[in-house]
Amino acid sequence: MNFELIEVTENHSGQVAVMTLSAAPANILCEKMMLEICQFLESDKANSNRKLIVFKGAGDHFSFGASVEEHTKEQVQKMLPDFHKMIRAVLEHPVATLAQVSGFCLGGGFELALACSFKIACEKAKFAVPEIQLGVFPPVAAALLPVGSSLSCQMIMTGERFSAAQLMDHNVLTMLAPEHELSQTVAFFIEKHFLNKSASSLRFAHQAARLNQVNQFNSVITKLESFYLDELMATHDANEGIESFIAKRKPEWKDA
Repeated sequence: MNFELIEVTENHSGQVAVMTLSAAPANILCEKMMLEICQFLESDKANSNRKLIVFKGAGDHFSFGASVEEHTKEQVQKMLPDFHKMIRAVLEHPVATLAQVSGFCLGGGFELALACSFKIACEKAKFAVPEIQLGVFPPVAAALLPVGSSLSCQMIMTGERFSAAQLMDHNVLTMLAPEHELSQTVAFFIEKHFLNKSASSLRFAHQAARLNQVNQFNSVITKLESFYLDELMATHDANEGIESFIAKRKPEWKDA
């Protein structure tokens, strides 16, 4: 299968697939990239040898997020459901996924990492969902950030950046890696926890471990999507935030 915006490599005799978001430096999750991710995940479901799928970004950063241009009122009605379809494909995939995070992990890129079963980040990595600065909110983060934690409100309503250590303290990340040792840390994690186990048994264990999270996501994402598309995007400020960002000017809020 040929892709333009992702690169898939096979490691450990095909037991591990590494999917690189190949649109450096920002690795923007545009519609085409989302489609390619979904196509690979669907095609790989029947691969009985697969034990893990790793997501990483080309270059210095994981991803700056989804395309702002595809958030306009004309395009978001298609883009947002497609983005949620990709997130659901990651969450419901029978094989475990791992986000290998370096640099900036923002917006939709952070939401993709959140959807992965494991998240290993460089100590210097920075995380944020800055959508509020554009007058909108991130539905997937609202669904997947820890329930009952102040972290959800703080990230979604302030848009501020968090360090890897801060997210580790909130149990969002699996492990931190020293600077310049991210690849080695991920390789050690894979060797220790996956290569000596049954691929079949790992699939059953993964689906069992993810069941509650998948059910939680599916129970709220449709409502969040409708809230965004039918109500938020009917406001002046949501459209003004997106349009002003694209035009590179300061937004003129009307609080409506």
